[in-house]
Amino acid sequence: MKKTIPLFIIASILLSACGSGETTPAAGVVESTAAAQETESAQTAEPTPEAATRLEVNEEALNGLEITVWTPWYGVEQSLFETFVREFNESNEWGIRVAAQSQINFSNLYEATTASLPTEGKPDLVIALPEHAQEWFSEGVSSDLTEYADDPLYGIAAEDIPYAVWNQDLAGNARVAMPAQRTAQVMLWNKTWAEDLNIRNAPESPGDFRTQSCRAHDSMKKDEFAENDSMGGWLVDAEPMMVYSWLMTFNGGVMEGNDYRFLTPENIDAFKYLRELAESNCSWQNASDPIQSFAKREALFITASLGDLPDVSRAFAGAENRDEWVVLPFPNDDGGMIAVYGSSYVVLNSTDEEDLAAWLFVRWLLENEQDARWVEATHNFPLRDSTLSLLGDYELTHAQWRQAVDLLPLGELQPQLGSWRTVKVMLGDGFDHMYRVNVSSGQVAAILAQMESTAKELNK
Repeated sequence: MKKTIPLFIIASILLSACGSGETTPAAGVVESTAAAQETESAQTAEPTPEAATRLEVNEEALNGLEITVWTPWYGVEQSLFETFVREFNESNEWGIRVAAQSQINFSNLYEATTASLPTEGKPDLVIALPEHAQEWFSEGVSSDLTEYADDPLYGIAAEDIPYAVWNQDLAGNARVAMPAQRTAQVMLWNKTWAEDLNIRNAPESPGDFRTQSCRAHDSMKKDEFAENDSMGGWLVDAEPMMVYSWLMTFNGGVMEGNDYRFLTPENIDAFKYLRELAESNCSWQNASDPIQSFAKREALFITASLGDLPDVSRAFAGAENRDEWVVLPFPNDDGGMIAVYGSSYVVLNSTDEEDLAAWLFVRWLLENEQDARWVEATHNFPLRDSTLSLLGDYELTHAQWRQAVDLLPLGELQPQLGSWRTVKVMLGDGFDHMYRVNVSSGQVAAILAQMESTAKELNK
Protein backbone atom coordinates (compact mmCIF):
# COMPACT_ATOMS: atom_id res chain seq x y z
CA MET A 1 0.00 0.00 0.00
CA LYS A 2 1.35 3.40 -0.90
CA LYS A 3 2.33 5.49 2.10
CA THR A 4 1.27 9.11 2.25
CA ILE A 5 2.85 12.16 3.79
CA PRO A 6 0.60 14.75 5.48
CA LEU A 7 -0.46 17.53 3.13
CA PHE A 8 0.87 20.41 5.25
CA ILE A 9 4.32 18.79 5.27
CA ILE A 10 4.38 18.21 1.52
CA ALA A 11 3.36 21.80 0.86
CA SER A 12 6.08 23.13 3.12
CA ILE A 13 8.78 21.01 1.49
CA LEU A 14 7.71 22.10 -1.98
CA LEU A 15 7.72 25.77 -0.96
CA SER A 16 11.17 25.48 0.59
CA ALA A 17 12.66 24.18 -2.62
CA CYS A 18 11.18 26.81 -5.07
CA GLY A 19 27.28 39.75 11.33
CA SER A 20 48.30 56.80 26.84
CA GLY A 21 51.11 55.76 28.88
CA GLU A 22 53.39 52.83 28.29
CA THR A 23 54.62 50.49 30.99
CA THR A 24 57.26 47.79 30.89
CA PRO A 25 55.81 44.40 31.82
CA ALA A 26 57.51 42.25 34.42
CA ALA A 27 59.89 39.59 33.15
CA GLY A 28 57.51 36.81 34.14
CA VAL A 29 54.72 38.40 32.10
CA VAL A 30 57.00 38.73 29.09
CA GLU A 31 58.00 35.08 29.35
CA SER A 32 54.39 33.98 29.80
CA THR A 33 53.25 36.06 26.84
CA ALA A 34 56.05 34.76 24.65
CA ALA A 35 55.24 31.19 25.59
CA ALA A 36 51.58 31.73 24.81
CA GLN A 37 52.45 33.26 21.44
CA GLU A 38 54.72 30.32 20.63
CA THR A 39 51.93 27.90 21.57
CA GLU A 40 49.39 29.75 19.45
CA SER A 41 51.80 29.87 16.52
CA ALA A 42 52.41 26.16 16.79
CA GLN A 43 48.69 25.46 16.83
CA THR A 44 47.73 27.68 13.91
CA ALA A 45 50.69 27.43 11.55
CA GLU A 46 50.00 25.80 8.22
CA PRO A 47 52.31 23.01 7.01
CA THR A 48 55.75 24.30 6.04
CA PRO A 49 56.90 24.39 2.41
CA GLU A 50 59.68 21.96 3.31
CA ALA A 51 57.17 19.21 4.03
CA ALA A 52 56.68 16.57 1.37
CA THR A 53 53.23 15.97 -0.08
CA ARG A 54 51.69 12.52 -0.19
CA LEU A 55 49.53 13.51 -3.15
CA GLU A 56 50.68 12.20 -6.52
CA VAL A 57 50.09 15.42 -8.47
CA ASN A 58 52.78 17.38 -10.29
CA GLU A 59 52.54 21.06 -9.31
CA GLU A 60 53.44 22.07 -12.85
CA ALA A 61 50.19 20.55 -14.03
CA LEU A 62 48.28 23.17 -12.01
CA ASN A 63 49.70 26.10 -13.97
CA GLY A 64 46.93 27.58 -16.11
CA LEU A 65 44.36 25.07 -14.85
CA GLU A 66 40.87 26.61 -14.55
CA ILE A 67 38.25 25.42 -12.05
CA THR A 68 34.62 26.50 -11.85
CA VAL A 69 32.91 27.36 -8.56
CA TRP A 70 29.16 27.63 -8.08
CA THR A 71 27.87 29.73 -5.18
CA PRO A 72 24.44 30.18 -3.53
CA TRP A 73 24.89 33.92 -2.96
CA TYR A 74 24.00 37.28 -4.41
CA GLY A 75 24.57 40.82 -3.15
CA VAL A 76 27.22 41.42 -0.49
CA GLU A 77 28.32 37.81 -0.10
CA GLN A 78 28.67 37.19 -3.82
CA SER A 79 30.50 40.48 -4.31
CA LEU A 80 33.02 39.61 -1.59
CA PHE A 81 33.47 36.11 -2.95
CA GLU A 82 34.19 37.45 -6.42
CA THR A 83 36.77 39.76 -4.85
CA PHE A 84 38.37 36.71 -3.26
CA VAL A 85 38.42 34.97 -6.62
CA ARG A 86 40.21 37.90 -8.26
CA GLU A 87 42.77 38.08 -5.46
CA PHE A 88 43.46 34.35 -5.58
CA ASN A 89 43.81 34.39 -9.35
CA GLU A 90 46.32 37.24 -9.15
CA SER A 91 48.39 35.89 -6.27
CA ASN A 92 48.39 32.09 -6.08
CA GLU A 93 51.78 30.54 -6.70
CA TRP A 94 50.49 27.66 -8.83
CA GLY A 95 48.90 29.67 -11.64
CA ILE A 96 45.42 28.27 -10.88
CA ARG A 97 42.48 30.19 -12.35
CA VAL A 98 39.07 30.23 -10.64
CA ALA A 99 35.78 31.21 -12.30
CA ALA A 100 32.75 31.82 -10.05
CA GLN A 101 29.07 31.63 -10.97
CA SER A 102 26.15 32.51 -8.69
CA GLN A 103 23.12 30.21 -8.51
CA ILE A 104 21.23 32.83 -6.40
CA ASN A 105 20.21 30.59 -3.48
CA PHE A 106 20.78 27.15 -1.97
CA SER A 107 17.71 25.55 -3.51
CA ASN A 108 18.61 26.62 -7.03
CA LEU A 109 22.22 25.60 -6.47
CA TYR A 110 21.22 22.13 -5.26
CA GLU A 111 18.92 21.53 -8.20
CA ALA A 112 21.36 22.92 -10.78
CA THR A 113 24.29 20.97 -9.37
CA THR A 114 22.36 17.70 -9.17
CA ALA A 115 21.21 18.13 -12.77
CA SER A 116 24.76 18.88 -13.94
CA LEU A 117 26.42 15.85 -12.35
CA PRO A 118 26.16 13.54 -15.39
CA THR A 119 27.37 16.29 -17.74
CA GLU A 120 30.70 17.84 -18.68
CA GLY A 121 29.35 21.20 -17.53
CA LYS A 122 29.32 20.32 -13.85
CA PRO A 123 31.32 22.62 -11.54
CA ASP A 124 34.51 21.56 -9.77
CA LEU A 125 33.62 23.20 -6.47
CA VAL A 126 30.23 24.03 -4.91
CA ILE A 127 29.33 26.03 -1.80
CA ALA A 128 26.35 24.00 -0.59
CA LEU A 129 24.67 22.91 2.62
CA PRO A 130 26.24 20.02 4.58
CA GLU A 131 23.23 17.83 3.88
CA HIS A 132 23.77 18.38 0.14
CA ALA A 133 27.38 17.32 0.61
CA GLN A 134 26.28 14.18 2.47
CA GLU A 135 23.87 13.23 -0.30
CA TRP A 136 26.34 13.75 -3.13
CA PHE A 137 29.06 11.83 -1.30
CA SER A 138 26.72 8.91 -0.64
CA GLU A 139 26.05 8.84 -4.39
CA GLY A 140 29.79 8.73 -5.15
CA VAL A 141 29.95 12.04 -7.04
CA SER A 142 32.02 14.14 -4.61
CA SER A 143 35.52 13.76 -3.21
CA ASP A 144 36.71 12.61 0.20
CA LEU A 145 38.93 15.51 1.35
CA THR A 146 40.64 13.62 4.17
CA GLU A 147 43.92 13.11 2.34
CA TYR A 148 44.04 16.80 1.41
CA ALA A 149 43.27 18.03 4.93
CA ASP A 150 45.89 15.68 6.41
CA ASP A 151 48.58 16.22 3.78
CA PRO A 152 51.97 17.34 5.22
CA LEU A 153 52.37 20.01 2.53
CA TYR A 154 48.90 21.01 1.46
CA GLY A 155 46.95 20.22 4.65
CA ILE A 156 45.31 22.44 7.25
CA ALA A 157 45.66 22.81 11.04
CA ALA A 158 42.47 21.12 12.18
CA GLU A 159 43.18 21.88 15.86
CA ASP A 160 42.58 25.57 15.08
CA ILE A 161 38.97 24.89 14.01
CA PRO A 162 36.24 24.43 16.69
CA TYR A 163 34.61 21.01 17.02
CA ALA A 164 31.13 22.12 15.92
CA VAL A 165 32.61 23.78 12.84
CA TRP A 166 35.04 21.03 11.83
CA ASN A 167 33.04 17.86 12.47
CA GLN A 168 29.78 18.70 10.66
CA ASP A 169 31.15 17.57 7.31
CA LEU A 170 32.13 14.04 8.30
CA ALA A 171 30.53 10.82 7.07
CA GLY A 172 32.10 8.06 9.11
CA ASN A 173 35.85 8.49 8.56
CA ALA A 174 35.40 10.49 5.36
CA ARG A 175 35.51 14.28 5.06
CA VAL A 176 32.81 15.10 2.55
CA ALA A 177 33.28 18.89 2.63
CA MET A 178 35.00 21.78 4.40
CA PRO A 179 33.26 24.54 6.39
CA ALA A 180 32.47 27.68 4.42
CA GLN A 181 30.18 29.56 6.83
CA ARG A 182 28.79 28.74 10.26
CA THR A 183 26.06 30.38 12.33
CA ALA A 184 23.53 29.31 14.98
CA GLN A 185 20.15 30.14 16.40
CA VAL A 186 20.73 31.92 19.73
CA MET A 187 18.49 33.32 22.45
CA LEU A 188 18.34 37.12 22.82
CA TRP A 189 17.44 38.49 26.28
CA ASN A 190 16.64 42.07 27.30
CA LYS A 191 18.82 42.32 30.40
CA THR A 192 17.73 45.86 31.35
CA TRP A 193 14.03 45.02 31.19
CA ALA A 194 14.67 41.85 33.18
CA GLU A 195 16.33 43.92 35.90
CA ASP A 196 13.30 46.23 35.95
CA LEU A 197 11.25 43.08 36.59
CA ASN A 198 13.52 42.28 39.56
CA ILE A 199 15.32 39.53 37.62
CA ARG A 200 19.05 39.62 38.29
CA ASN A 201 20.49 36.70 36.31
CA ALA A 202 20.12 35.21 32.87
CA PRO A 203 18.08 31.98 32.79
CA GLU A 204 20.21 28.91 33.47
CA SER A 205 17.50 26.26 33.09
CA PRO A 206 14.15 25.77 31.36
CA GLY A 207 12.52 26.54 34.73
CA ASP A 208 14.28 29.90 34.92
CA PHE A 209 13.27 30.64 31.34
CA ARG A 210 9.62 29.92 32.11
CA THR A 211 9.68 32.06 35.28
CA GLN A 212 11.16 35.04 33.47
CA SER A 213 8.88 34.71 30.45
CA CYS A 214 5.80 34.55 32.66
CA ARG A 215 6.91 37.54 34.74
CA ALA A 216 7.38 39.60 31.59
CA HIS A 217 3.93 38.57 30.37
CA ASP A 218 2.33 39.48 33.72
CA SER A 219 3.91 42.94 33.54
CA MET A 220 2.12 43.65 30.25
CA LYS A 221 -1.28 43.29 31.91
CA LYS A 222 -0.53 46.08 34.40
CA ASP A 223 -0.60 48.97 31.93
CA GLU A 224 -3.57 50.67 30.29
CA PHE A 225 -3.05 49.08 26.86
CA ALA A 226 -5.22 46.01 26.30
CA GLU A 227 -3.67 45.22 22.92
CA ASN A 228 -0.40 44.08 24.48
CA ASP A 229 -1.92 41.79 27.11
CA SER A 230 -0.86 38.65 25.22
CA MET A 231 2.74 39.82 24.82
CA GLY A 232 5.76 39.98 27.08
CA GLY A 233 7.35 36.55 27.24
CA TRP A 234 9.18 34.52 24.60
CA LEU A 235 8.22 35.31 21.02
CA VAL A 236 7.86 31.94 19.26
CA ASP A 237 9.00 31.27 15.71
CA ALA A 238 9.15 28.06 13.70
CA GLU A 239 12.69 28.23 12.28
CA PRO A 240 13.73 24.56 11.99
CA MET A 241 17.07 24.97 13.73
CA MET A 242 15.34 26.77 16.59
CA VAL A 243 13.01 23.77 17.04
CA TYR A 244 15.94 21.37 16.77
CA SER A 245 17.79 23.42 19.44
CA TRP A 246 14.93 23.06 21.92
CA LEU A 247 14.88 19.29 21.39
CA MET A 248 18.61 19.12 22.01
CA THR A 249 18.22 21.36 25.08
CA PHE A 250 16.10 18.65 26.70
CA ASN A 251 18.74 16.01 25.79
CA GLY A 252 16.55 14.84 22.94
CA GLY A 253 17.19 15.17 19.23
CA VAL A 254 16.04 13.58 16.02
CA MET A 255 18.50 10.72 15.45
CA GLU A 256 18.85 7.14 16.65
CA GLY A 257 21.69 5.37 14.89
CA ASN A 258 21.43 6.12 11.19
CA ASP A 259 17.69 6.81 11.17
CA TYR A 260 15.34 9.38 12.61
CA ARG A 261 13.67 9.08 16.00
CA PHE A 262 11.33 11.82 17.20
CA LEU A 263 9.02 9.99 19.60
CA THR A 264 11.24 9.90 22.71
CA PRO A 265 10.55 10.89 26.33
CA GLU A 266 13.02 13.78 26.03
CA ASN A 267 11.37 15.19 22.91
CA ILE A 268 7.93 14.81 24.49
CA ASP A 269 9.19 16.79 27.50
CA ALA A 270 10.53 19.51 25.19
CA PHE A 271 7.33 19.94 23.18
CA LYS A 272 5.15 19.67 26.29
CA TYR A 273 7.25 22.38 27.97
CA LEU A 274 6.92 24.69 24.96
CA ARG A 275 3.17 24.16 24.63
CA GLU A 276 2.68 24.80 28.37
CA LEU A 277 4.47 28.12 27.90
CA ALA A 278 1.89 29.01 25.28
CA GLU A 279 -1.04 27.73 27.33
CA SER A 280 -0.02 30.01 30.23
CA ASN A 281 0.46 32.93 27.81
CA CYS A 282 4.16 33.10 28.70
CA SER A 283 5.02 32.76 25.02
CA TRP A 284 3.25 34.32 22.06
CA GLN A 285 3.29 34.37 18.24
CA ASN A 286 2.46 36.30 15.11
CA ALA A 287 4.48 39.48 15.60
CA SER A 288 4.80 41.30 12.28
CA ASP A 289 8.51 41.88 12.99
CA PRO A 290 10.04 39.94 15.90
CA ILE A 291 13.14 42.11 16.00
CA GLN A 292 11.04 45.28 16.28
CA SER A 293 8.95 43.65 19.00
CA PHE A 294 12.11 42.84 20.93
CA ALA A 295 13.34 46.43 20.59
CA LYS A 296 9.97 47.77 21.80
CA ARG A 297 9.89 45.63 24.97
CA GLU A 298 7.08 43.48 23.66
CA ALA A 299 9.14 40.29 24.11
CA LEU A 300 11.70 39.56 26.80
CA PHE A 301 13.19 36.79 24.64
CA ILE A 302 13.44 36.14 20.92
CA THR A 303 15.56 33.72 18.92
CA ALA A 304 17.76 34.89 16.05
CA SER A 305 20.77 33.90 13.98
CA LEU A 306 24.14 35.63 14.14
CA GLY A 307 23.40 37.40 10.88
CA ASP A 308 20.40 39.07 12.52
CA LEU A 309 22.41 40.73 15.30
CA PRO A 310 23.22 43.97 13.40
CA ASP A 311 19.52 44.33 12.58
CA VAL A 312 18.69 44.06 16.28
CA SER A 313 21.19 46.80 17.10
CA ARG A 314 19.66 49.04 14.45
CA ALA A 315 16.15 48.31 15.73
CA PHE A 316 17.09 49.36 19.26
CA ALA A 317 18.69 52.53 17.91
CA GLY A 318 15.61 53.27 15.80
CA ALA A 319 13.33 52.78 18.80
CA GLU A 320 15.66 55.01 20.89
CA ASN A 321 15.89 52.12 23.32
CA ARG A 322 19.11 52.07 25.37
CA ASP A 323 18.34 48.74 27.02
CA GLU A 324 21.20 46.25 27.21
CA TRP A 325 20.40 43.04 25.36
CA VAL A 326 22.43 39.87 25.58
CA VAL A 327 23.08 36.71 23.52
CA LEU A 328 22.44 33.48 25.42
CA PRO A 329 22.42 29.76 24.66
CA PHE A 330 19.24 27.73 24.87
CA PRO A 331 18.99 27.14 28.63
CA ASN A 332 19.48 23.74 30.21
CA ASP A 333 21.03 22.44 33.42
CA ASP A 334 24.38 21.75 31.71
CA GLY A 335 25.30 25.31 30.79
CA GLY A 336 23.11 25.62 27.72
CA MET A 337 23.53 24.62 24.08
CA ILE A 338 23.41 25.95 20.54
CA ALA A 339 23.08 24.04 17.26
CA VAL A 340 25.67 25.18 14.72
CA TYR A 341 24.91 25.08 11.00
CA GLY A 342 25.90 26.76 7.73
CA SER A 343 27.36 26.11 4.29
CA SER A 344 30.32 24.02 3.18
CA TYR A 345 32.80 23.71 0.33
CA VAL A 346 32.14 20.53 -1.68
CA VAL A 347 34.66 19.27 -4.25
CA LEU A 348 32.94 17.26 -7.00
CA ASN A 349 34.83 14.34 -8.52
CA SER A 350 37.17 15.35 -11.32
CA THR A 351 40.80 14.80 -12.27
CA ASP A 352 43.43 14.65 -9.52
CA GLU A 353 44.79 17.98 -10.72
CA GLU A 354 41.41 19.72 -10.63
CA ASP A 355 40.59 18.27 -7.22
CA LEU A 356 43.89 19.57 -5.83
CA ALA A 357 43.34 22.99 -7.43
CA ALA A 358 39.90 23.21 -5.84
CA TRP A 359 41.34 22.17 -2.48
CA LEU A 360 44.09 24.81 -2.66
CA PHE A 361 41.49 27.50 -3.32
CA VAL A 362 39.41 26.28 -0.37
CA ARG A 363 42.46 26.24 1.90
CA TRP A 364 43.27 29.83 0.87
CA LEU A 365 39.70 30.89 1.62
CA LEU A 366 40.09 29.44 5.12
CA GLU A 367 43.20 31.49 5.90
CA ASN A 368 42.78 34.01 8.72
CA GLU A 369 42.67 37.11 6.51
CA GLN A 370 39.85 35.82 4.32
CA ASP A 371 38.04 34.31 7.31
CA ALA A 372 38.07 37.67 9.11
CA ARG A 373 36.68 39.48 6.07
CA TRP A 374 33.86 36.93 5.85
CA VAL A 375 32.98 37.62 9.49
CA GLU A 376 32.88 41.38 8.94
CA ALA A 377 30.60 40.97 5.93
CA THR A 378 28.24 38.26 7.22
CA HIS A 379 28.54 38.53 11.05
CA ASN A 380 28.85 34.73 11.29
CA PHE A 381 31.26 32.72 13.41
CA PRO A 382 34.96 32.80 12.54
CA LEU A 383 35.89 29.36 11.28
CA ARG A 384 39.28 29.39 12.99
CA ASP A 385 40.11 30.24 16.60
CA SER A 386 43.20 32.17 15.52
CA THR A 387 41.10 34.50 13.34
CA LEU A 388 39.89 36.27 16.48
CA SER A 389 43.26 38.02 16.71
CA LEU A 390 42.32 39.95 13.55
CA LEU A 391 38.84 40.93 14.75
CA GLY A 392 39.60 43.15 17.74
CA ASP A 393 38.16 46.30 16.15
CA TYR A 394 35.08 44.44 14.94
CA GLU A 395 34.52 42.99 18.39
CA LEU A 396 34.59 46.48 19.98
CA THR A 397 31.52 47.51 18.00
CA HIS A 398 29.76 44.12 17.97
CA ALA A 399 29.61 43.04 21.61
CA GLN A 400 26.73 40.61 21.11
CA TRP A 401 28.57 38.90 18.25
CA ARG A 402 31.46 38.22 20.65
CA GLN A 403 28.98 36.84 23.19
CA ALA A 404 27.79 34.43 20.51
CA VAL A 405 31.34 33.40 19.62
CA ASP A 406 31.96 32.58 23.28
CA LEU A 407 29.12 30.04 23.04
CA LEU A 408 30.83 27.96 20.33
CA PRO A 409 32.19 25.40 22.84
CA LEU A 410 28.52 24.59 23.57
CA GLY A 411 27.86 23.92 19.89
CA GLU A 412 26.18 20.73 18.67
CA LEU A 413 26.00 19.25 15.17
CA GLN A 414 22.93 18.90 13.01
CA PRO A 415 22.12 15.45 11.53
CA GLN A 416 24.75 14.24 9.07
CA LEU A 417 22.35 12.83 6.49
CA GLY A 418 21.39 13.98 3.02
CA SER A 419 17.70 13.61 3.90
CA TRP A 420 18.05 16.38 6.52
CA ARG A 421 17.46 18.70 3.54
CA THR A 422 13.75 17.86 3.63
CA VAL A 423 13.37 16.53 7.19
CA LYS A 424 14.36 19.89 8.71
CA VAL A 425 11.63 21.59 6.67
CA MET A 426 9.14 19.07 7.97
CA LEU A 427 10.35 19.72 11.53
CA GLY A 428 9.72 23.46 11.29
CA ASP A 429 6.40 23.00 9.52
CA GLY A 430 5.16 20.39 11.99
CA PHE A 431 6.11 22.64 14.91
CA ASP A 432 4.26 25.56 13.35
CA HIS A 433 1.24 23.32 12.68
CA MET A 434 1.20 22.35 16.37
CA TYR A 435 0.73 26.02 17.27
CA ARG A 436 -1.67 26.89 14.46
CA VAL A 437 -4.14 24.17 15.44
CA ASN A 438 -3.49 24.78 19.15
CA VAL A 439 -2.42 21.25 20.05
CA SER A 440 -2.57 20.84 23.81
CA SER A 441 0.51 20.01 25.86
CA GLY A 442 -0.97 16.59 26.59
CA GLN A 443 -1.18 15.67 22.90
CA VAL A 444 2.33 16.52 21.67
CA ALA A 445 3.29 12.84 21.42
CA ALA A 446 0.94 12.49 18.45
CA ILE A 447 2.73 15.31 16.61
CA LEU A 448 6.12 13.74 17.31
CA ALA A 449 4.89 10.33 16.13
CA GLN A 450 3.72 11.86 12.88
CA MET A 451 7.06 13.64 12.47
CA GLU A 452 8.96 10.40 13.03
CA SER A 453 6.89 8.50 10.50
CA THR A 454 7.36 11.22 7.89
CA ALA A 455 11.11 11.53 8.57
CA LYS A 456 11.61 7.79 8.08
CA GLU A 457 9.79 8.00 4.76
CA LEU A 458 11.94 10.93 3.66
CA ASN A 459 15.10 9.04 4.64
CA LYS A 460 14.40 6.09 2.33
